[in-house]
Amino acid sequence: MLFVQIVFILLAAKAVGALLKKIGQPEVIGEMMAGFLLGPIVLGYFFPGLHHALFRGDAAIQLKTLSDIGILLFMFVVGAEFRFPESSGPRLQGKVLLTGGCSIVIPFALGVAVAPLLFGAFAPPGVPRLSFALFIGTVFSVTAFPVLARILKERQMLESEAGSLALMSAALSDVGAWILLAIAAMSLKVDGQWQDLALRLGGLLLLCVASFWCVRPLLKAWIERIGHDGDPRLLVLLLCGALIYGSLTDWLQVHAVFGAFLFGACLPRDQRLLNMLVERVEHIAVIVLMPCFFALAGLNTSTAAFSSVGISMLALVLLVAVSGKLLGGALGARLAGYPPSVAVAVGVLMNARGLMELVVLKIGLDLGVIGEELFTLFVIMTVVTTMMTGPLLHLLHKLGASRRPLSAQ
Repeated sequence: MLFVQIVFILLAAKAVGALLKKIGQPEVIGEMMAGFLLGPIVLGYFFPGLHHALFRGDAAIQLKTLSDIGILLFMFVVGAEFRFPESSGPRLQGKVLLTGGCSIVIPFALGVAVAPLLFGAFAPPGVPRLSFALFIGTVFSVTAFPVLARILKERQMLESEAGSLALMSAALSDVGAWILLAIAAMSLKVDGQWQDLALRLGGLLLLCVASFWCVRPLLKAWIERIGHDGDPRLLVLLLCGALIYGSLTDWLQVHAVFGAFLFGACLPRDQRLLNMLVERVEHIAVIVLMPCFFALAGLNTSTAAFSSVGISMLALVLLVAVSGKLLGGALGARLAGYPPSVAVAVGVLMNARGLMELVVLKIGLDLGVIGEELFTLFVIMTVVTTMMTGPLLHLLHKLGASRRPLSAQ
């Protein structure tokens, strides 16, 4: 049944992805929507027999294993692809820091502010208020760096003033969101023993320092000695490294995907190495395993989210999500000295959440910080805010938003 299940998931993902691509949306948004459509809200409601036959019993457990491997490998490659421009001038780096910082702080503050309302309606039993508030703030802080890069590339905006600033700020925003997520995850099991949280944070910091000061130079020297191609030892080492790092961060009670991302980020910035990872790891992760992750996310949605309270809370979530990122990105760009047209475009771009948001939400669901009802509302928010990006950019360009190349002055 697992193989039939995978075939069904892949066909659905590609069909919906192709459909969304025809109307100007990134294909990955269609794949995310396909996972939602395969869940109990759509397929389970209209075709309950088919839904039960596909996702019953052990098949769903095996699907979770595949999705866990897929998201770990994907985050490993995302970490390897992560680059903060080293050639930019100090003034540009300051502008990116200001823009990215505002796009984290303002949505996070708004999320923490509305967390008590969401806590009363949706919090699972026994979840600490602090952990819940930290996680909700983190959810609103995420910007989808990989999806944003794809949107900018398709619209030929990578070298534009707004596009370049937004992409660099999104990279910074994602790093900040991962740090916030790590703190939220570790705070879950503190039980009043703050020294335990301090020890976990210290262990995580030590792992980060060791990764960039020790592991990275050793990897660089070893890779240069054996070469980038033709030696299977390189791929085996890198995959084992991602798994070991995932185990370490899981032991620190963060999450395995954080470790995979960290190991990828500490790899030497070599384009040949990245090309090898994309060819041998990313393709299988994105084409085969990630649709399983989307399907599993869809299976965790719940029709109970659409109660009268759920609908009002969905409106609140959408309002906070959109206003937080639009205001944070635009205000940061304005404070950095950019004109209003560029600032608004940056705010629109920072509102795209996409796959990174789904990863954060699934971590929260796995950790028990949120339940299926709130998970469902946030999945809808993720799809809606990401799909808004293209039409809003089109509108801004018609109104004369800037496409000037980014200056590093």
